[in-house]
Amino acid sequence: MQAVQFRTARPTNNLEQVKIFYTEALGLEVLGSFKGHAGYDGIMLAMLDKAHHLEFTQYEHYTELPKPTKEHLMVFYYSDTEAYKTANERIQKMGTLPVEPENPYWKDKSETYEDPDGWRVILFNGVYNP
Repeated sequence: MQAVQFRTARPTNNLEQVKIFYTEALGLEVLGSFKGHAGYDGIMLAMLDKAHHLEFTQYEHYTELPKPTKEHLMVFYYSDTEAYKTANERIQKMGTLPVEPENPYWKDKSETYEDPDGWRVILFNGVYNP
Protein backbone atom coordinates (compact mmCIF):
# COMPACT_ATOMS: atom_id res chain seq x y z
CA MET A 1 0.00 0.00 0.00
CA GLN A 2 1.31 3.43 -0.92
CA ALA A 3 -1.15 5.59 1.06
CA VAL A 4 0.53 8.21 3.25
CA GLN A 5 -2.42 9.30 5.39
CA PHE A 6 -5.29 7.53 7.14
CA ARG A 7 -8.62 9.09 8.16
CA THR A 8 -11.55 7.56 9.98
CA ALA A 9 -14.85 9.44 9.71
CA ARG A 10 -17.91 9.09 11.92
CA PRO A 11 -21.22 10.94 12.19
CA THR A 12 -22.39 12.49 15.44
CA ASN A 13 -25.29 14.51 16.80
CA ASN A 14 -22.97 16.07 19.42
CA LEU A 15 -20.29 17.76 17.33
CA GLU A 16 -19.29 20.42 19.87
CA GLN A 17 -19.06 17.94 22.78
CA VAL A 18 -17.11 15.48 20.61
CA LYS A 19 -14.72 18.28 19.60
CA ILE A 20 -14.08 19.17 23.25
CA PHE A 21 -13.56 15.52 24.20
CA TYR A 22 -11.04 14.75 21.45
CA THR A 23 -9.17 18.08 21.58
CA GLU A 24 -9.21 19.13 25.23
CA ALA A 25 -9.47 15.73 26.93
CA LEU A 26 -7.34 13.70 24.49
CA GLY A 27 -5.15 16.47 23.07
CA LEU A 28 -5.75 15.99 19.34
CA GLU A 29 -5.12 18.96 17.06
CA VAL A 30 -7.78 20.58 14.86
CA LEU A 31 -6.68 20.23 11.23
CA GLY A 32 -9.71 21.89 9.75
CA SER A 33 -13.44 22.27 9.95
CA PHE A 34 -16.41 23.16 7.79
CA LYS A 35 -19.89 24.50 8.35
CA GLY A 36 -22.96 24.27 6.16
CA HIS A 37 -21.35 22.10 3.47
CA ALA A 38 -24.28 20.42 1.70
CA GLY A 39 -26.14 20.31 5.03
CA TYR A 40 -23.18 19.10 7.10
CA ASP A 41 -20.83 20.59 9.66
CA GLY A 42 -17.60 18.81 10.46
CA ILE A 43 -14.21 18.80 12.04
CA MET A 44 -10.98 17.00 11.21
CA LEU A 45 -8.56 16.16 14.02
CA ALA A 46 -5.08 14.67 14.01
CA MET A 47 -2.29 13.29 16.11
CA LEU A 48 1.05 15.10 16.07
CA ASP A 49 2.27 13.34 12.91
CA LYS A 50 -0.79 14.58 10.96
CA ALA A 51 -0.82 11.25 9.12
CA HIS A 52 -3.71 9.85 11.19
CA HIS A 53 -6.98 11.78 11.20
CA LEU A 54 -10.40 11.58 12.79
CA GLU A 55 -13.30 13.31 11.09
CA PHE A 56 -16.64 13.93 12.77
CA THR A 57 -19.62 15.17 10.81
CA GLN A 58 -23.01 16.37 11.92
CA TYR A 59 -26.04 16.72 9.67
CA GLU A 60 -27.96 19.98 10.04
CA HIS A 61 -30.95 18.05 11.40
CA TYR A 62 -30.87 15.43 14.15
CA THR A 63 -30.65 11.98 12.61
CA GLU A 64 -30.70 8.47 14.02
CA LEU A 65 -27.19 7.05 14.09
CA PRO A 66 -25.80 3.56 14.66
CA LYS A 67 -25.33 2.73 18.32
CA PRO A 68 -21.85 1.73 19.46
CA THR A 69 -21.19 -1.57 21.15
CA LYS A 70 -18.70 -2.05 23.98
CA GLU A 71 -16.31 -3.54 21.42
CA HIS A 72 -16.21 -0.52 19.09
CA LEU A 73 -12.79 0.72 20.17
CA MET A 74 -10.31 3.39 19.23
CA VAL A 75 -6.97 2.66 20.89
CA PHE A 76 -4.28 5.24 21.57
CA TYR A 77 -0.89 3.71 22.44
CA TYR A 78 1.60 5.54 24.67
CA SER A 79 5.29 4.63 24.53
CA ASP A 80 6.02 6.77 27.58
CA THR A 81 4.47 5.90 30.97
CA GLU A 82 4.48 9.54 32.12
CA ALA A 83 2.65 10.64 28.96
CA TYR A 84 0.15 7.84 29.56
CA LYS A 85 -0.45 8.99 33.14
CA THR A 86 -0.77 12.62 32.05
CA ALA A 87 -3.31 11.69 29.36
CA ASN A 88 -5.42 9.80 31.90
CA GLU A 89 -5.25 12.68 34.38
CA ARG A 90 -6.27 15.17 31.69
CA ILE A 91 -9.31 13.18 30.53
CA GLN A 92 -10.43 12.52 34.10
CA LYS A 93 -10.09 16.21 35.04
CA MET A 94 -12.55 16.90 32.20
CA GLY A 95 -15.08 14.72 34.05
CA THR A 96 -14.78 11.50 32.05
CA LEU A 97 -14.11 8.50 34.26
CA PRO A 98 -12.91 5.06 33.18
CA VAL A 99 -15.42 2.32 32.42
CA GLU A 100 -14.98 -1.44 32.65
CA PRO A 101 -13.65 -2.88 29.37
CA GLU A 102 -15.77 -5.57 27.72
CA ASN A 103 -12.72 -7.61 26.74
CA PRO A 104 -10.48 -8.60 29.68
CA TYR A 105 -7.41 -8.19 27.45
CA TRP A 106 -7.47 -4.43 28.14
CA LYS A 107 -7.51 -4.75 31.95
CA ASP A 108 -4.45 -3.78 33.98
CA LYS A 109 -2.60 -2.25 31.01
CA SER A 110 -4.98 0.45 29.84
CA GLU A 111 -7.96 2.62 30.73
CA THR A 112 -11.23 2.59 28.81
CA TYR A 113 -13.41 5.69 28.41
CA GLU A 114 -16.57 6.58 26.50
CA ASP A 115 -16.78 9.66 24.32
CA PRO A 116 -19.93 11.86 24.30
CA ASP A 117 -21.61 9.48 21.81
CA GLY A 118 -20.79 6.36 23.85
CA TRP A 119 -18.01 5.11 21.54
CA ARG A 120 -15.12 3.65 23.48
CA VAL A 121 -11.59 5.03 23.58
CA ILE A 122 -8.74 3.12 25.15
CA LEU A 123 -5.53 4.70 26.42
CA PHE A 124 -2.94 1.92 26.39
CA ASN A 125 0.24 1.99 28.47
CA GLY A 126 2.68 0.65 25.89
CA VAL A 127 2.97 0.09 22.15
CA TYR A 128 1.79 -2.74 19.95
CA ASN A 129 4.66 -4.93 18.77
CA PRO A 130 3.52 -7.87 16.63
